[in-house]
Order: sequence, then structure tokens, then C-alpha cells
Amino acid sequence: MLTTMSSRLISSGATVAVPGAVAAVAFLASFAAPTGWRWLWLALAGLTLVLVWLGGRRRPRLGAGVPARALLAAGAMVQWTHADPGLPWPAAVGGGLLLGLLLGEDLLYRAARPVHVAANLPGSLRQLARLADDGTAWAVSSAAIGLLGLFAVLGWPAWTVLLPAAGAALLSGVLLVDAGRRRRTGHRAELAGLRRAVAAHQPAFLLYFSAPAGSEYQVTMWLPYLERIGAPFAVVLPESHHLPGLARATGAPVVGHRTVAALEALIAPSLRTVFYVNNGMKNAHCVRFTQLTHVQLYHGYSDKPVSVNPIATSFDRVYVPGQAIVDQFRGSGVDIPEHRFRIVGRPQAEGLALARRPVHEVEDPVVLYAPTWAGEYADSNYCSLPIATEIVRRLLERGATVIVRPHPYTKRDPGSLQQLRAVEQALARDRARTGRPHLWGPAVSSRLTVAECMNRSDALVCDVSSIASQYLYTQKPYAITDMVTDDGGFTGSLPLARAGYVIRRDAANLPEVLDDLLVRDPRSATRPELRSYYLGDFPPERYAEGFLAEARRCVSGQDGPARRASSSAAPAAQ
Repeated sequence: MLTTMSSRLISSGATVAVPGAVAAVAFLASFAAPTGWRWLWLALAGLTLVLVWLGGRRRPRLGAGVPARALLAAGAMVQWTHADPGLPWPAAVGGGLLLGLLLGEDLLYRAARPVHVAANLPGSLRQLARLADDGTAWAVSSAAIGLLGLFAVLGWPAWTVLLPAAGAALLSGVLLVDAGRRRRTGHRAELAGLRRAVAAHQPAFLLYFSAPAGSEYQVTMWLPYLERIGAPFAVVLPESHHLPGLARATGAPVVGHRTVAALEALIAPSLRTVFYVNNGMKNAHCVRFTQLTHVQLYHGYSDKPVSVNPIATSFDRVYVPGQAIVDQFRGSGVDIPEHRFRIVGRPQAEGLALARRPVHEVEDPVVLYAPTWAGEYADSNYCSLPIATEIVRRLLERGATVIVRPHPYTKRDPGSLQQLRAVEQALARDRARTGRPHLWGPAVSSRLTVAECMNRSDALVCDVSSIASQYLYTQKPYAITDMVTDDGGFTGSLPLARAGYVIRRDAANLPEVLDDLLVRDPRSATRPELRSYYLGDFPPERYAEGFLAEARRCVSGQDGPARRASSSAAPAAQ
């Protein structure tokens, strides 16, 4: 877990360190008197501001990149010492004012920011507060810094510095006054605007999503099927960092709420159902609205013990692909009444092509290697990347073409990332030598869906993850790595392994496993029965209808618990 946390700190720190380093170089360059160096400072200052703008997942809010921008403001004041060694008082006042505004930006943002942000929801936010959050206020104060230095480089009169400084100060003052007014009124105007906009949209259901940055895939895999339900809906987020990416992925409204009152404003009279795709702790903010039906979809089921979390008991309905997951809950002692489960299949599998011929008839097999991530804790680490180079080496020896599709969280762990890089280098060398069209990196993660990777493959090597159960739909052979026991003996606790082939964590049995996977395939007859057990028994031509039919029943109110009164629930209409 410490490794994962350090990786996140490094990743998030890069967006601060890189602009900061460029700003530091700009600050040092500002001390050089020659005119050429002064233009270099200006170029580096512009580059710093561009890096800060591009460094986040959305437009920079007020308070973003303050250390780097403060260095730029200090460098701009140094430029005035070259223009006038006495540092004229207007330049000193303007520079000092900008520095003060920069140092107070974060506090101003906390006071002035809106209680919600939204995309694809017309009329939800017409307040001044949006300027603190949409990049406008940041751009004004950053432009003032650039102009402070530019006027010095151009040799303009010192009093002109007061103009951009005064403009930045005026906007900050307006935001501060507006923040005080909104706080005194309890943000009534903003909440009323949000309530009106949501009521006009008349959503029948919400998708509530809380997760770390980089987890948007958990939602995007479900969006096409939620849209096919045929009822208006909205995506609701307690963290706004997901908003830009999800707003690009759907035309439905995407709303980030920052207060309980803002969430309550989203609970329109038309709502009946809320869907969830994970066990995020902040789901509790929404589950408390007991007049609604709360449905857990999950973003993927596997035979990992973590897949059957007791938190699932807080939902009115738990949609599962097949009976296997219901049995897994029972076997793990998680007491969920039978009537709460709904077997709906795995709709994402509908686009998967079925095996056209036995694997031994394939002359040049394509093998998809899909390792999972290392997890937060050692006892949930099923990742096979420590033996990945050996797996890939053996596949290459057999003339296989390899597609590598790692879990999106792999980059969180530096050790896993290094192991993945070694695999990619091996594939690059083999492609250069043999011409085999191996695929990895952005060519896979950005340009191909998981389903497309599966359709291009003839066999799969993966870890204990939802990839294995989804691949089961294709009836193609698969191998699963056992990274938790010494002898590959976890088959008894892992039903999926009974139709696949188990690779030991020391990789000693790889030759035999690959013979089974790519040549003999002795368990081919086991897969059809296991597919029904894991993925439901729905006709392939209408496979997604298993989910859509149940979801429509729930959204229409035909399948849901009796409406319950609760003092913690917000009124249905406000």
C-alpha cells in the first residue's frame, strides 16, 4: 500500500514539479540584465503558465499553481529593477499586490467557489462563482503576472503596471463580496438554479460515482447501456475531477456536488433509481435517500474475495452477471436476501465474438495478456507482472502474437510499471526481428476497447479478475495465474479455474499450461456450462436485454422496495 501511495504522490506531484522547475529557471533568468535574457524570462513565464493550464484534468481553478506563479511574479519585479534600478513605486505596489493576491487565492477559492459544477445541464449555474472554478479568474490573475513582466521588458511607464494588478484585485474583490452574499443566503440562488435545471431535465435515474482520478473507465463501460434504457438520467459526482472526462463520454448531464445541500437539490421528483458502479465510501451520501431504489452494478466481478464486500448489503438491488456471484456472496458469509439479487448477465460481453474453430487449428495464434494491478494490500495482490517477462518469452517462443492490456491502475505502482516496461521492450525487439504485429501501450489502451482486444485474440492469459469471466463468454481457452499459493492449488476456491489452465506463481509449469492453452485444450467442453453459471443464460443475439429489461423495470418503478420514510432523507421535491 505504501508503494501505491508513493506512486500516486509522484504522479500528482509531477503536475506541480514540472511547472515549478520551469518557473524557477525563469526566476533565475530574470536576474540577467541583457535584453535577450529578459525575453527568455518572458518565454519561460509563458511556458510555465501553459504547463499549469495543461497539468490538470480540467481548467485550472483559482489557486492552481500558486508556487510557480509566485516565482513568476517575483521574477517580473526583478525585471523592473533592470528597467529602473530604483524599482519605481507603481511597480513595487503592483507586484506586491499581485503577490498578495496569489498567496490568498486558495482561501478565496474556498470561499467563492460554487457549491456545484456541471456539464450538459443548461441553466444550472449562472452565478459569479463559476469564474473561480472555470479558469476565468485564474486566467485574469495569471495574465496580470505576465503583463507585469512584459511592460518592464518593453520599457513602458511604471504606472501601467497598476492596471493589470488593479484588474486582478477588482475581480478578487467582486468574488469575495459575492461569496459573502451567497453564504449569508445559504446559496439559495445557486441551489434554486440547480433545482430548476434538474427538474427541467426530469431524470428518471442517477448514476452516482465516487473514485480516485483515473477511474472513469468504471463509468464509461456502463454509459452505453444506461443510455439504452431510454430514460433521461444524470451522472452525479462528489469529486469534480471526473467531470471533464465523463462530460466528453456522454451527452447526459454530469454534475459535481460539493455540499449536501447541492446533492439534495439533485433529488428531483421524477427520480426513482440510483445506480452505482463501485463501493466508494461517499456512496453513503446518496444511499441515505431511502425514497429511491439503490442498485449496485459494479464495474467488474471476479473470484477475488474483495468482490463480495459487506457494503453490498446497503443496496436495494445487486445486479450480478450470473448465479456464480450469488453463490460467492453466500459462501463468504455476506448476508444479502435472495430477493435483492438480479441476474442480468454482463452486457459488455454482447460485442464479443464467439470462437470460430478449435485453438489447435489456428496457425498463428494471438494471445491477449491482461494482468491485473497490485492492489492496495499484499493479501489482495493477484498481479502476475513479476513473472510477465517469462510468460511473454514462452509465448514468443511458440510463435504467438501478443496483445498486452494491463489494468488501468498498473501505473500507480512503480514496480509494476517497470515490469510492464520490460515486457513491452521484449515485444518491441521481437516485432523488429520477426515482424509479428504485437500490440501494447497506447495502441491498446487508447485505441482499442477491452472487447476489441478479446475479439482479436485466440486465447487469454490473465490474473484473477473480471477479465476471465468476461472472456468466458467467447468460449475461447484461457489461463489464469495463481499468485497466492505455491502449487497452483486455488482451483477449488476459484470455479473459473476449472474451465481454464492455472499458471503457478513460479511459472515452472508454463510449458505444460501453454500446451493445454494453445494445442490440446482439454477443458473446452467445460466452458459452455460454466459460462451460463457466471454470465447468465441469455440468447447471444439479445444478450444485453437481460440487463436492460431489469433496469427498465426498476427505473419505471415496477421493481423496487416499498418507499421508506426516513428523517435523513431529503424531501423528494424542494
